[in-house]
Amino acid sequence: MVVATYRPTRAIVHTQAIQENVENERRRLAEGTELFAVVKANGYGHGALETAQAALAGGATGFCVATLDEAIELREAGFTEPILVMSFIEPCYSALAAAHDIAIAIGTKEGLRETVALLAAGNVANQLKIHLAIDTGMGRIGFCSLAEVLEAIQLIDHSENLLWEGLFTHFATADQADDRYWQQQLERFKEILAGLPREPRYVHTSNSATALWHEAGIGNMVRYGVSMYGLNPSGHALPAPYPLKPALELVSALMQVKHLPEGAGIGYGKTYVTSTTEWIGTVPIGYADGWLRNMQGFHLLVEGERCEIVGRVCMDQLMIRLPRAFPVGTKVTLIGENQQEIISMQDVADQLVTIHYEVACTLSARVPRIYQK
Repeated sequence: MVVATYRPTRAIVHTQAIQENVENERRRLAEGTELFAVVKANGYGHGALETAQAALAGGATGFCVATLDEAIELREAGFTEPILVMSFIEPCYSALAAAHDIAIAIGTKEGLRETVALLAAGNVANQLKIHLAIDTGMGRIGFCSLAEVLEAIQLIDHSENLLWEGLFTHFATADQADDRYWQQQLERFKEILAGLPREPRYVHTSNSATALWHEAGIGNMVRYGVSMYGLNPSGHALPAPYPLKPALELVSALMQVKHLPEGAGIGYGKTYVTSTTEWIGTVPIGYADGWLRNMQGFHLLVEGERCEIVGRVCMDQLMIRLPRAFPVGTKVTLIGENQQEIISMQDVADQLVTIHYEVACTLSARVPRIYQK
């Protein structure tokens, strides 16, 4: 997708906020615990390479991603720190992962056996680092029993091309006030850990929510994800133990301002009709940019005043009702602060009845990311 640089719509990413969020979490970690910055999905929509660099400045010691392509992007950009692909990759790409010194997750016997066979048949110079995924109750990926894990360790130990580097699980309810299911998952993981002949280099159970609210979590590495970007993983459910600094602003500008008479229809479907003479402003952002049609009825900030989105959000533009005439080019804030008034990414998520993770990842590549420290 072409980046739309010749219009005023911008996502401004404050890398200092990312660095400070990582620094604040690092201060809370037990001695010897490492922090891997999660930069999957283009850094949760913030930009993978730039946020990775900011995380390193804050003290991150490695990275987690979701796909092999994301990991290779980091390597090709010059990042030499440990990288873990948390989702499964097809075994046919295991030699490629090894060649780039990228660790991968494995959670099935079939996938592990195929990986062993493919690497044995090829000419692989580097050992492939393996993190065994344990399904303790998420129901997504991973081994479900100690017997399966022991068999996997034996397969790895008997392959000169593999190195058992990590063991991990993922909690389903770490961001909720009721921690009973979290405790059940933790106990399942502890049972498997207790039955192992040894522990690998990395044992990790803590995502952002676990790191923030569950000091009883075990392991020597934290996967620091959405909180790195200044977003509370629980939404409204739990207060963060320290201030999280949102890293992203979304801004644009008025491209046209007009004074319309009573009874004028606005947008596709004429879903809004002026009730009196009204000032209507047009802003160059729409659902192709990730500002979805369900944002109709929400508000934007113009000179600190909340202006309702009227009519349906179009593919490339939207309309807002203004309290008075503003000059064309006046700044419009969709996410962020404008003259002491704030629209948070959580506010947008509440309007869409979703989570801020989705809002951040929905912002399309057409919106330029501008990095400011």
